[in-house]
Amino acid sequence: MAIKSSAARDAARPSLTLTRRLNAAPAKVYAAWTDPEKIARWFGPSQVRAGSVHADIEARVGGRFRISLDMEDGQHHEVGGVYRELVPNERLVFSWAWHSTPERESLVTVSLKPDGDGTLLTLHHEQFFDQAARDSHESGWIGSLDKLEKYVA
Repeated sequence: MAIKSSAARDAARPSLTLTRRLNAAPAKVYAAWTDPEKIARWFGPSQVRAGSVHADIEARVGGRFRISLDMEDGQHHEVGGVYRELVPNERLVFSWAWHSTPERESLVTVSLKPDGDGTLLTLHHEQFFDQAARDSHESGWIGSLDKLEKYVA
């Protein structure tokens, strides 16, 4: 039986990429990702109970973040990770793990590029545990990006 290297395993794990044009400058979009008061206003899928998002963010390389939220059905969730790269107004890279499954760490890269008077945001989330995790995150990220688009407009 062949044993896969961790790099080969990671390459075989599901990922997703979403792109969105936002009607806001990259600086405003970057601040929406790195300021705890701002991220609490838009983060989470559409089923998040209004006003329930709380964020602790230490936006520096090696800094941690933790975001908690309550769903309309009463479920409580917390996600957190460590910032691996921050380029103001251009790029954020951070690990991602839900408190209920900390062993299922994945990686998120958010890239921001000026696009006329707006921003082209590309979110790449990789190294999912399985296809089901990838699919549920896709739905959650689409809901979050819908809310971010309205928040920064």
